[in-house]
Amino acid sequence: MSEGALLNQWQEHLALGRRRSPHTVRAYVATAQRWLERIDATDWGALARLGPADLRMQLATRRAEGLSNVSAARELSALKAFLAYAREQAGFADAAPPRLRGPRIKKGLPRPVTPDEAANLAETVRETSAEDWIGARDRAVLLLLYGAGLRIAEALSLKGSSAPLGETLVVTGKGNKQRVVPILPLVRTAVADYVSRCPFPLEPSQPLFRGAKGGQLSQGMVQKAMARARIALGLPATATPHALRHSFATHLLGAGADLRSLQELLGHASLGSTQIYTRVDAATMLEAYRSAHPREKA
Repeated sequence: MSEGALLNQWQEHLALGRRRSPHTVRAYVATAQRWLERIDATDWGALARLGPADLRMQLATRRAEGLSNVSAARELSALKAFLAYAREQAGFADAAPPRLRGPRIKKGLPRPVTPDEAANLAETVRETSAEDWIGARDRAVLLLLYGAGLRIAEALSLKGSSAPLGETLVVTGKGNKQRVVPILPLVRTAVADYVSRCPFPLEPSQPLFRGAKGGQLSQGMVQKAMARARIALGLPATATPHALRHSFATHLLGAGADLRSLQELLGHASLGSTQIYTRVDAATMLEAYRSAHPREKA
């Protein structure tokens, strides 16, 4: 079997079997390709016999090329997944990859924006857009991220059948898991405004959010619009589309939402992923205390 055949099968498994995002598929296939270029393995059986020493060698090579701890940890995860798939294809009774601890990563806290900043960002992307319908589109997307806590990929994967939005929306998230999120009137109105201005027919099976030429809107275009608005408002580089989702979670928690409910709204598989927002909220409260308390100002 050729290297190309192995990679094609791996790509098909990720995209169709595991329903991974296009970004994840590209990253995992690229990682597997780099590994295959350095090892002598032309079939699943040869790959399945590789062990911890082979993983360490590939990781060491990549680190020598300047890979950061975060990127190295991601590559190790991709390599383990590739090796587990190889063992499965080779018929191994135990398809689990060898245990190998990745580099330690210091987890930073998400940087939320304030409610006023979120609203200003949404308005600014509309006002600074070259075309009215594109401005309405970008505003609707950003309000879905902040108002409903959607991931950007989740918002852009919505179909025309989702419009007009109701009081709730069924969202398909990571691992093809579905959840129901409430939709604020402001968000419903923003999406309806975009739909009324969109020059392309929004058929039920086609993407709801369209690019300038009618295809599916890309994440990159939303990020560029957000960057322009962020610069215009003088906000830091941490004010990204994903920061709006962080802000949604942080502000709900600060308003008294419980962690379990927040976990369901965000679509987190584990409560541990949601608990980071308790630290975010604590950090926000401490910052407010330091800026407002008279003894801190003295």
